[in-house]
Amino acid sequence: MTKLDVVPVLAEAERQFPETIERLKAFLRFPSIGTAPAYHAATKDCAAWLAEELAGLGFDASVRPTGGMPMVVAHHPGPAGQDVPHLLYYGHYDVQPVDPIELWDSPPFEPTVVEDAKGGRIVARGAVDDKGQVMTFVEAFRAWLKVHGTLPCRVTVFIEGEEEGSSPSLEPFMHAHKDELRADVCIVSDTGMVDADTPAITTSLRGLAYVEVTVQGPSMDLHSGMYGGVAVNPNNLLVRILAEMVDADGRVAIPGFYDGILEPSAAVTESWKAFPVTEAQFLDGVGLTGPHGEKGRSFLERNWTRPTLDINGIWGGYTGQGSKTVIPSKASAKISARLVPGQQWEKIAPAILKFVQDRLPADCRMTYQDFGSSPGITVPAEGPWIEAARAGIAQVFGKEPVLMGCGGSIPVVGSFKEILGMDTLLVGFGLDDDRVHSPNEKFDLICLRRGVQTHVAMLARLADVSA
Repeated sequence: MTKLDVVPVLAEAERQFPETIERLKAFLRFPSIGTAPAYHAATKDCAAWLAEELAGLGFDASVRPTGGMPMVVAHHPGPAGQDVPHLLYYGHYDVQPVDPIELWDSPPFEPTVVEDAKGGRIVARGAVDDKGQVMTFVEAFRAWLKVHGTLPCRVTVFIEGEEEGSSPSLEPFMHAHKDELRADVCIVSDTGMVDADTPAITTSLRGLAYVEVTVQGPSMDLHSGMYGGVAVNPNNLLVRILAEMVDADGRVAIPGFYDGILEPSAAVTESWKAFPVTEAQFLDGVGLTGPHGEKGRSFLERNWTRPTLDINGIWGGYTGQGSKTVIPSKASAKISARLVPGQQWEKIAPAILKFVQDRLPADCRMTYQDFGSSPGITVPAEGPWIEAARAGIAQVFGKEPVLMGCGGSIPVVGSFKEILGMDTLLVGFGLDDDRVHSPNEKFDLICLRRGVQTHVAMLARLADVSA
C-alpha cells in the first residue's frame, strides 16, 4: 500500500500546467506521419525526443529499431524495496496525414492555442490522437517525481510509431520482448469521454478490416462518344457493386458478415438508457440530424456494438477542372468494415473481395490491397484494476465515470491480452468534437489538465491494488 501522499502531486501538476502546454507544443511540432516515407526522418526524431524526455525524468529510456518506425521503451523501478504493481502505459507518437491542408486554420505542425468559452484548445495534428493523451501520463509522472522523487508503482512506457498504419512492427516486437513488456495491467489513453465534465472508461472496441480494390476494364482510357454504350465503364461498374453492399435498411449484404456476433447483455443495454447524450446531440456537432444506419437498432448499439461497412475513398477517370469525356480504364475504392466481438473477423476482408469479384464481367479483372484486420474487443468492466481507476477518476472529476463502448479500433488491446496475457484499462480524455483525423484537430485544455490530474490520482489508487 502506497504511503506517498497524492495531494501535493495534484498541486504540482496544476502548478506546472503552463509548462505542460509548452512541452506538448514541442511534441506536436514533429511532423511524425509514420506512413509517409517523406516524413520518416521526422518521425524518428520525434521518437528520440520522447525518449529524451522520459530519460530526463529518471526513466531508463531508449529508442528501439524495428523494420519500420522505432519503438520508445522506458522503465522506472518505482519505490525502492516495496512490492508494488507493475503498470504498462501504451500510446503512439505517429499521426495521420494532414490533407486537405487548405482546410486548416493554422499550420498543422505549428501548434496554436485558441481561446474559447471552454478555457481554450490546442490545435495541431496529433493534438488528441495521440500525442496530447500520451502527455497526460508523462506529465503525471513528472509531477510525482518532482514531489516524491519516485513513482508509487513500477512503470514501463511503450510508445509506437506505426499505429496509424496498422502497426506492422508491433506484434513482432511484442513477441521478441515479452518478458520486458509484461506487466500486471496496461493503461491506454487513446479514447474519449462523454463530455469535458463526464469521464468514461471504455469497455468495448470495434475491430477493423480494410481493403482497397481496383477494377480494370479496357486496356486504356476511351472516348465516351466513340465507346460509350459499348465498352464497360469501370466507374459505373464499381459504383454499382459498392451500392449493393449495404441495403436500404442499413444492413450489410455481404454473405456471412453477421455470423457469430455477440449481442450485448440486457444489463449493459439497460445501463445505456441513462447515457447523457442523445443521437440528435451527437449528430448536431457534425451538421447532421439523422438517424442513419441499421434500422431497428439504437443509437448506441449502432455506434458501439454493431458492425458497419463504409466506402472511405473512391476514384477513377478524370477529376480535374473542366470537362473530359472519358471512359476510364480502371476505378478504385477503399473499403473498411468496423467489426464487433464474436464476428468472424478474419473472414470479412476475403468476403468483401469475393463480393466484388463475383460481380465482374468476364473481360474485367480486380486487383487489391489488404491493409489488415483486427477483431472487436471487450475488456473487463469490473475487478480491482477498474475499481482503482474509477476511484482515481472520481477524485478528479467529483463523479463516477461512465462505462461506454467505442466505435473505433485499438488493435493493440487484443495483442496485449493474447501475447502478454494482461488486461487493459482504457481511460481517455478526448471529445467527439476533437476533429480526430480531420483538419483543425484539437485537444481542449480542460481535458489535457484533467487528464494529467487523473493519471496522477490513478497512480496512487493503482499502487494499492495487490499485484
